[in-house]
Amino acid sequence: MDKDFAQEWDAPRSIDTGAVAAKHQNAALKQIVTIRLDTDMLDWFKGAGPGYQTRINQILRQYMADHRDDAIAAKAN
Repeated sequence: MDKDFAQEWDAPRSIDTGAVAAKHQNAALKQIVTIRLDTDMLDWFKGAGPGYQTRINQILRQYMADHRDDAIAAKAN
């Protein structure tokens, strides 16, 4: 690549590390997984439009929150 020609995406830029740190504190880490779901259930989630994976995640998170005390009690016994 010609050194005299530097595209905008190739040029160094400053980063506001405070904003980056705040963003990462608010965002949960995510991991790509493979999960097998019943086709009718998956069709139902997809039928509500884009964002079905987020909706599934929200429902699982609510289930986890609702049953967190049960899991802690089971480990104690």
